This record gives sequence, structure tokens and C-alpha cells, in this order.
Amino acid sequence: MAAEIAAGLRAPLDAVVVGRLYFPSRPELTMGAIAPGGVRVLDGELIQALGLSAEKLDEITLREQAELEQRERLYRGGRAEIDLNHRTLILVDDGMATGLSMLAAVRYVRQQAPTQIVMAVPVASAGARERVRNEVDACVCPAIPEPFYSVGDWYQSFPQITDGEVARLLEGNR
Repeated sequence: MAAEIAAGLRAPLDAVVVGRLYFPSRPELTMGAIAPGGVRVLDGELIQALGLSAEKLDEITLREQAELEQRERLYRGGRAEIDLNHRTLILVDDGMATGLSMLAAVRYVRQQAPTQIVMAVPVASAGARERVRNEVDACVCPAIPEPFYSVGDWYQSFPQITDGEVARLLEGNR
């Protein structure tokens, strides 16, 4: 989606690599997300309700951090990040169920001093939109269905993009 938007706007394309933190015994539950620069966003209520210790949370975060760094190296192929200072950014995702990943991305890019951050997703849960919208300058989200079950429910076809495909898209759109 982001590649299509960048091409349509004739804008450079880059990626904010974000890692999701899943609850160990319930991998369908996202309890947080991390981004570069030490950004970690947590669903404190969920973590407390499920009784996850701080030590276990730190262990999960460290493991995901290593994967995030590996994916970032693969995606960049030695290229530096695009300088975000004084730019308008459009952060794009295929949708938001919890909003934790987008919030981690927003908090990371905010450290880079952009002029404006626009969040663009085609579908989100009401809770996810609320979680993120006050931290961005503009929010584009045409569908906020009730009830919301999953992002994939709103697509006829929802294949996962591979790491190789991401790397190729980034290489060709700088």
C-alpha cells in the first residue's frame, strides 16, 4: 500500500520497522510493539490482567528487538534511512486492530522532527483509531467498522508480503 501511495505522490518510500510483542501463551494477543530508538508501547491493562512479569516482558522485548534489527538490515541493504527532519510523513499500514504498531512507528518518527505526520490506513478498530489519532497531525481512516474482528476481514485477498518483497520495493523507490 505504501509503495502505491509513494508512487502516486512521486515521493520517496522508506519503512519504519516495527515489531509486535505477543503474549507468550496466547500468541494471538498483541500486548505491545517496539520500534527503533528504544521505542516500546505497551498495553498495560492487558499485561496486568494476564499477569506477565516485568522480567518476562523484558525477555520478549529483547528477542523481538533482535528480530527487528535483522529485518531492518535486510530491508535497508546498507542504505541509510531517509532524513525525516522538516518533512511531511505519511505512515501507511494495511489496517489497525490495536494501534500499538502504528503508535510505536509514530513515536519513533516523531523523534526525527518531521513537520507533520499523517496516518493513513483503510480500516481500523475504533479503539485503535482513538489510541493513535491524538499523536498524529492528521488521520485518514475511511472504515471504522463495528464490530471489528480483524484487519484481514476487510480484504478479498490478504496475502502477507515477504521480507524480500519489502526490500525490493524499498530499493526501487528511494
